[in-house]
Amino acid sequence: MDEKRDTRFLLTRRAVLETATATAGLCAALPQVALGAGPVDAETVSAPVTVELQINGQPRVLNLDPRTTLLDALREHLALTGTKKGCDHGQCGACTVLLDGRRINSCLTLAAMHDGQPITTVEGLADGEILHPMQAAFVAHDGFQCGYCTAGQICSAVGMLDESRLGMPSYVTENLALARTDLTEAEIRERMSGNICRCAAYPNIVAAIRQAAGDPA
Repeated sequence: MDEKRDTRFLLTRRAVLETATATAGLCAALPQVALGAGPVDAETVSAPVTVELQINGQPRVLNLDPRTTLLDALREHLALTGTKKGCDHGQCGACTVLLDGRRINSCLTLAAMHDGQPITTVEGLADGEILHPMQAAFVAHDGFQCGYCTAGQICSAVGMLDESRLGMPSYVTENLALARTDLTEAEIRERMSGNICRCAAYPNIVAAIRQAAGDPA
């Protein structure tokens, strides 16, 4: 009886080990398949699409894989690297740009979805050598430390002030004279909560936004 029990145990143990080995091999292969390292079915290959993006007032025509995000189109295809890739999940705000005056996370949208629409990046805010009021305010109040999140913070702040205006002007890079000047610090922090600063320069960022909004404080 003892011998029979031992045999059954060995067979069961061997089956478990074989199953575990096969599962581990499958799990190891899955990332390679997902990354395209293995054979690709011709039906899954996407044909390039032609997209005309209106970037900072200039038309830019690109031939892109339809799965290309707006963020990757800006950085990898147009060399507009002011827009940063942070979390790549829409949680940090480093990739914020302005789409027809509204702030969006460019990592969460496809470039092909915005054919012909006006897009403003941080490179398009200044007027030549003249800084946008928000950019100047960030410099004046030292609203940055490492600077990685700064472009997204500035674009988001410009869009946020536009959202706070009465009448909602159609384009956000207009003169900020119409912006509300009664935004409280708490409201600014709430409206800017989608933009993360790992250096914790939030007090200076809030001060810069209040200056750009017309608050002398």
